[in-house]
Amino acid sequence: MNVSQSSLLLILLLLPLVGAGAVATLKENARAAKAMAMVFALAELALTAVAWFSYSIGLAYLTRFQLVFDVPWIPAFGTRLSLGVDGIALVMLALIAVLVPIVMGSSWADRLPEGRSAAGFYSLLLATQGLLVGVFAATDVFLFYVFFEAMLVPMYFLIGRFGGPKRQYAAVKFFLYSLLGGLIMLGSVIGLYVVSADRLPTGGTFSWTALQSLAASVPESVQIWLFLGFFVAFAIKAPLVPLHTWLPDAGAEAPIGAGVLLVGVLDKVATFGFLRYCLPLFPAASKTLAPLVLVLSVIGIIYAALLAVGQDDMKRFVSYTSIAHFGFISLGIFAFSSQAFAGSVLYMVNHGITTGMLFITVGMLIARGESRLISDYGGVSKLTPALAGSFLVAGLASLALPGTNSFVSEFLVLIGSFPREPVYTIIATVGIIFAALYVLWVYQRLFQGPVRGNAVLASVPGPGSVGDPAVRGAFADLTRREIGVLVPLVALVLAIGFFPGPVLDVINPSVTATMHEVGLPDPVGGLK
Repeated sequence: MNVSQSSLLLILLLLPLVGAGAVATLKENARAAKAMAMVFALAELALTAVAWFSYSIGLAYLTRFQLVFDVPWIPAFGTRLSLGVDGIALVMLALIAVLVPIVMGSSWADRLPEGRSAAGFYSLLLATQGLLVGVFAATDVFLFYVFFEAMLVPMYFLIGRFGGPKRQYAAVKFFLYSLLGGLIMLGSVIGLYVVSADRLPTGGTFSWTALQSLAASVPESVQIWLFLGFFVAFAIKAPLVPLHTWLPDAGAEAPIGAGVLLVGVLDKVATFGFLRYCLPLFPAASKTLAPLVLVLSVIGIIYAALLAVGQDDMKRFVSYTSIAHFGFISLGIFAFSSQAFAGSVLYMVNHGITTGMLFITVGMLIARGESRLISDYGGVSKLTPALAGSFLVAGLASLALPGTNSFVSEFLVLIGSFPREPVYTIIATVGIIFAALYVLWVYQRLFQGPVRGNAVLASVPGPGSVGDPAVRGAFADLTRREIGVLVPLVALVLAIGFFPGPVLDVINPSVTATMHEVGLPDPVGGLK
């Protein structure tokens, strides 16, 4: 590997952080701050594309991590600044790189709370991006923990400084829940170091590769305790029911851009953690405790779907749909089959795209009607047909309509889970029916029927009619900027829906390796 490739992940990590510092200095010039932030985000996207095409699928079947960067960090503690990607991490880096410029574009015309600057908002978005790269690329367990905790800070300020009326409450609740989970995980991180010190002649280590090689020799009772430390942190972050209550509050109060990253990417750290840490490092405990996770998963699918149906707040509605989707992802992970693993990883990517698009279209509607309550709208498709169509595309993708990206991942999860866990799979399938119910019900209430609620003013002929953006409550259709934001998302929904092969080809070698690390026979015979 040449020097440029070995440094690529380090550059991907540092570039957004440097950009955050540079953008933060432009407090007096909002336009310059936005432009500079977008330049850094697009540069990150270009470098991620380089990483994508530098990744060798053939080599992935022989070695777990590629684009490796590894230097000593704190030698006394056995920690290293160690970065690397497998196919699972690479698709998550690609998701981040795609979503951040879209989020910036969607937030371009947002009105910020009084006393808040665009420089502060966009610098926090870049800081979140950089820390997320660290989470997904870390191959040292202690380094992963550091990034896992550090990424909470910019998101806390995004919610607490730029969010809705209850932003302080939501931000503190988000931070405390996540911090508690992280502290519990720290106990298991230290436990891993102690266990490795007892079994390695070179002493304790935080190296993922070294720890995984020891996994089979660790007694199951020890594995269970260590597994639980990681699992609680990830279950809060995902979130799984009953540890989910922070997400509806945080999602509802977060500004739209931060909400997209919160439900589209940050929560994926948990399901990524299940695949990267819980299963390979604690295989015996994973198999023993799988029924517990499966029960929580199917409860989350049904419970969150039922709550989504009854929501009047659009942002809370999107948050509850996310909880239901995470139930499907964790079901696929703990069903222990290669197809279900692949489906869960693809689901992580597709959920980020579809829920991100759903959140953005909701934000565009809220910006026009100045209310996030579903009951304040009706007949909006008569005024904004393009916005209504975009919401419908996002909703149909969310309910996994064939031809959309989510269908492929959901189908793989269900067909891969059924051979080993038929009962849980059948129960989870009921959630698909609820998904169709809550998506179509909300679309009908918002966009169909007579014009009513906050849309009435825009339908009145005269000076305050549709198309006059100076009038409070006017419902103009999508602007060119908004079309530019939504077109890439629609393209991804359809492209992955019809041609998932390129993404699955990257995922499959890492899925095969994870299946081998778990040590169970594959009930579906492996991936082709």
